[in-house]
Amino acid sequence: LAYLAELATVQLTDIEHLILVDAKAPVSFFAYPDKQSYLVPDTCTVHTLVAPDQAITGSLDKLNHALGASQAQPGLQPAKRPDRPRGKLTAEKVCKAVGHLMPDNAIVVDEGITSSLMLSVMTEGAPKHDLITLTGGAIGQGLPNAVGAAVACPERPVLALIGDGTAMYTIQALWTMAREQLNVTTVIFNNASYSVLSIELDRVGAEQAGAKARSQLDLRGPVLNFAEMAQGMGVHAVRVDTAENMTKAMEYALNMSGPHLIEVMIPESLSGVKRRILPWMLRALPSLPLSVTRALKRKLAP
Repeated sequence: LAYLAELATVQLTDIEHLILVDAKAPVSFFAYPDKQSYLVPDTCTVHTLVAPDQAITGSLDKLNHALGASQAQPGLQPAKRPDRPRGKLTAEKVCKAVGHLMPDNAIVVDEGITSSLMLSVMTEGAPKHDLITLTGGAIGQGLPNAVGAAVACPERPVLALIGDGTAMYTIQALWTMAREQLNVTTVIFNNASYSVLSIELDRVGAEQAGAKARSQLDLRGPVLNFAEMAQGMGVHAVRVDTAENMTKAMEYALNMSGPHLIEVMIPESLSGVKRRILPWMLRALPSLPLSVTRALKRKLAP
């Protein structure tokens, strides 16, 4: 589901039956003025197939047997890769580089939030991989998830896409990667801002946030240098600001064992006109035809 509650609602609005497997019904991450936190539409019936404290895998196996579905084949996206990105680096070009170079059987940990909005589009035809995404907001789970994935599956490449704000919660995971010589390639999106929280500050009704409040979401005083931090913890690291250097660094990291970090210097994905339009667009969604709202969602967060 999309991170923003309004976009998740667009996805769920015409769902008639929601089946939960080791999951709770979806709610928004924050409480918003004049918006419901419970995202399941009133016209939808919720069924709990397997509760978190029940035998999840065994229950799914039984369902598979009952349906005679053991020979079913999944529908796959056509194999394809985006072209090699070029020019000044942006978040979208970073995602494009990931799709262009994705190794087979990789484990991708995505805690990029606003910077990884285009990841699904850029990797939809990539080689088979597992994707580990957020369970809520970006509060530091990404780097530890990458450590856990690399320990559990040492034969598989792990690629972690991490925002600069969230990286600071659990930056010590880099030292663990170096100590255990884990095959993790970490990409830090450095846009010098808690971008998603700046967006949320507007959305929770803080219309008159002052300079001091805004400064809490700014990472420019001073701008963090993740490449130097990583090197100080024993992780090979580089800082890049062009697509050519980004792809070169990723090629090197994916072909050399051990941990690597690539710090990508990018502008905010949702800034300027996009930032000003976003609240208006989200407020307008309930009054628009479903076809229009889904088109807008695909444009913003495909």
